[in-house]
Amino acid sequence: MERTGFWKTGHKPSLFSAFLYFDVSFMIWVLIGPLAVIMMQDYPMSASQKANLVALPVLGGSVLRLVLGVLADRIGPKRTGQIGMIVTMIPLIYGWQFVSSLGELYIVALLLGVAGASFSAALPLASRWYPPQYQGLAMGIAGAGNSGTVFSTLFANRIAQHYGSWEVVFGLALIPIVIVFIVFSLLAKDSPSQPEPKRLKDYAAVLRQRDTWLFCMLYMVTFGGFVGMSNYLTIFFNTEYGLSAVRAADFTTLCVIAGSFFRPVGGWLADRVGGIRMLLVLYGGVAVMMALISWLPPLSLVTVLLFICMMCLGMGNGSVFQLVPQRFQQEIGVITGIVGAAGGLGGYFLPNILGILKELTGSYTPGFLILSGIAIACIITVLLIQGEWKRTFLERSGAYDAYTYSRQS
Repeated sequence: MERTGFWKTGHKPSLFSAFLYFDVSFMIWVLIGPLAVIMMQDYPMSASQKANLVALPVLGGSVLRLVLGVLADRIGPKRTGQIGMIVTMIPLIYGWQFVSSLGELYIVALLLGVAGASFSAALPLASRWYPPQYQGLAMGIAGAGNSGTVFSTLFANRIAQHYGSWEVVFGLALIPIVIVFIVFSLLAKDSPSQPEPKRLKDYAAVLRQRDTWLFCMLYMVTFGGFVGMSNYLTIFFNTEYGLSAVRAADFTTLCVIAGSFFRPVGGWLADRVGGIRMLLVLYGGVAVMMALISWLPPLSLVTVLLFICMMCLGMGNGSVFQLVPQRFQQEIGVITGIVGAAGGLGGYFLPNILGILKELTGSYTPGFLILSGIAIACIITVLLIQGEWKRTFLERSGAYDAYTYSRQS
């Protein structure tokens, strides 16, 4: 398959709109992660409280992705995305003008989950325009919007220090989301091949399928690992290596860049060599890197290890969603919401695992070792299920998947 064929299919303005919506939403979704080091100057927090603060937006995104997944199937991804952006402005305004206690800050953090729920509208908007052989690349390009994380880690603390207030960062974040809302409204277009809206029992039927839960588990590690680490690494660098808020966020940015920009590479490679094969390699990379990081080596080395780990996690996101449309062709909206919600839950648990174990043991070592073990469990799962998946994809998708099957075998 020639890459030029990809650009001759689909709808490029919608693909660009999906990327843009995803990008600004991710920027806002992880805003509290880098700012947490500055926020705790106003609201002193224990290790577990800091971990919970940066994890709450991810939890909110997990729950709301299911809601937006249902809406994307019923009213279309475009209108769902517009609603999502309007609602996202609410916690930004509240955080800018009204927060006066740690409890209120927790509420703002949870409501920022609306931005994380953009996943359920952005990916179907892009995916439904493209045939199966280009799903990995299309979903990878749209999903590369997680690069918005870079803007938060790179600029949020600098802006807060310049103005002497973290609240002003929330106010300024309203500017890009308003601009993206306008561009998205003008350029995005729902695919004419929208699936028929599903009944509630159809959603329940998807949840009853074992493969749904397996994809959820796999995505909890790749996407959850990326988002969880993106939110928590500033705290990690500040606590473990004594870096300032800005320096800690800069080191986080280096790591986040890897996960963000390698996501489409993961989707493209999965199209070429097979999503199953890619996942085995990437989970292996994550397991090794997490085990090495658990030794807490010098700052320069741990940064390199985290860079490689985040690269593997980012590529794993694209690889998982190269496989999902092959298995759930007609339920892409709802399955995107369900699997995305699971990924968000992974991003909620990861900071809490690290934060709670740090508080209990005084070290990050046990937390990183547990994360390495989880990646190994994913390798075992994929090895056990790969034969059945290959047969299922071949039976469901006909000629194209015969091509894919030959690459994945």
